[in-house]
Amino acid sequence: MSAEIRDLVATSSRVLAAAGHADLIWGHSSARDPEGRGVWIKSAEWGLEEVTPERVHLVSPDGSVLAGEGARHSEYPIHTEIMAARPDVGGVVHTHPPHAVALAATGQELRPVSHAANYFVPPAVPRFTDTADLILTRELGGAVARTLGEARAVFLVNHGIVAVGETLQGATVAAVLLERACQQQLLTASAGGWPTWSSPEESLAKREHIYNERAVAAVWDHLVRRLPG
Repeated sequence: MSAEIRDLVATSSRVLAAAGHADLIWGHSSARDPEGRGVWIKSAEWGLEEVTPERVHLVSPDGSVLAGEGARHSEYPIHTEIMAARPDVGGVVHTHPPHAVALAATGQELRPVSHAANYFVPPAVPRFTDTADLILTRELGGAVARTLGEARAVFLVNHGIVAVGETLQGATVAAVLLERACQQQLLTASAGGWPTWSSPEESLAKREHIYNERAVAAVWDHLVRRLPG
């Protein structure tokens, strides 16, 4: 089982890198340990595109590395505290994608100007503003989890994003869609004129039509197929 989870985290990391979420050695995704010991997450000091199963380790809620090797990411509390607060979550992604960071910094809400945004809105994507620094403590991780609430994603303003899913595959797709939605909104705003967007009723209908469970699984498969090599 651990081999499968390590492979999944490594694949998620490379998918995120290929989708424009790479930020040198920063950013990470995690999968819940099925035995309840913590999270499987990439070790620090590697870029997302460099992650292999051997560079994934098991981290407990108190930050101990229980299995595997390598330096532990200092922001592990994002993952462990969200999973403690959300039993429905099996995967967490934290990255610094440029368009999402830029849109959140403007103070604008994400608007459903595109298909991708309908995966999140309504309700509004929550914004974590307690700090733009690293989430280094369990207390800050808990604060992020509370801000996230029952949502699929949260903006860490002037920092990055967190996306979650029932599985890591779902969380990874959510992170990819959120960055695409933010990019499309910034492109729309740059064109001038009077932007339009879907009503809440239409957004919810589009979410059901476009982003049903089967479609999200197919998107994950597509993203994996696109990986180099």
